[in-house]
Amino acid sequence: MMMTMDYHNPVLLKETVDGLNIHPDGIYVDVTFGGGGHSREMMSRLGVNGKLVAFDQDVDALNNAIEDDRFVLINENFRFIKRFLRFHGIKQVDGILADLGVSSHQFDVAERGFSTRFDSELDMRMNQKGELSAYHVINKYEEQDIARVLFQYGELKNARGMANVIVLARKDKDIKNSGQLKQVLTKFLPAHKSNKILAQIYQAIRIEVNQEMDVLKEFLEQSLEILKPGGRLSVISYHSLEDRLVKRFFRNGLFEGEPERDFFGNFEVPFKIIEKLIVPTAAEISMNKRARSAKLRVAEKI
Repeated sequence: MMMTMDYHNPVLLKETVDGLNIHPDGIYVDVTFGGGGHSREMMSRLGVNGKLVAFDQDVDALNNAIEDDRFVLINENFRFIKRFLRFHGIKQVDGILADLGVSSHQFDVAERGFSTRFDSELDMRMNQKGELSAYHVINKYEEQDIARVLFQYGELKNARGMANVIVLARKDKDIKNSGQLKQVLTKFLPAHKSNKILAQIYQAIRIEVNQEMDVLKEFLEQSLEILKPGGRLSVISYHSLEDRLVKRFFRNGLFEGEPERDFFGNFEVPFKIIEKLIVPTAAEISMNKRARSAKLRVAEKI
């Protein structure tokens, strides 16, 4: 099956691929293949000796694979990037692209449970073989853990109150779908802000289910090992938690704390910042609403 643009309309397509400064004979990685939009643009800039390796843990994405001898698609989470590149005989690469958002396809397929638009089962697994689902988080987590998820990943001020209401409601019967979850949380969803708050709740649960922050940290640390000196890393993030991690790592190679300094107060930096921050144009946002929160950062390994 060929990719359709509604599977996933690639965000910041030209800017992200331009940032990689692609060499025709280089080896590149797209760790979030999805509908293959970014990958196809990358392939168009490679010569006959170039190579592109793509990752996607979602089995649906395999339908969009590119028929080309220079292309390999690996059906795994990109937290295992180093392991699977080694398996394919690759130790270092010239550039890596990561688009950290949920694909349009995942949002649009009701039964996947990613979208607030549908009354669907609580799922939200990007890897459909994964054991942890939104249902488990809502029905099995302790109250303090639900509160932590909602506060930490959704930045919700009412996280404790929401967690308390969820735990009280599930004593009567399990909360099985998004309609029931909305009903339980009604008092926290004033009409003028309900969509925004629901989006924050869904984001928090999705990040927990898919361990997105841990995956991002593992990926960034491995990318530093895998990239050749002069290799580029283009990362698109969609919320402040991700963007802060990427920004800090690009700046000093750490996620928290400060690097050790020498006698003169200097410290080694792992990357040269190529682009501090790129955001979509108003025109792109009008064509693709998913782009409105996108932030692109590009760095080059020193």
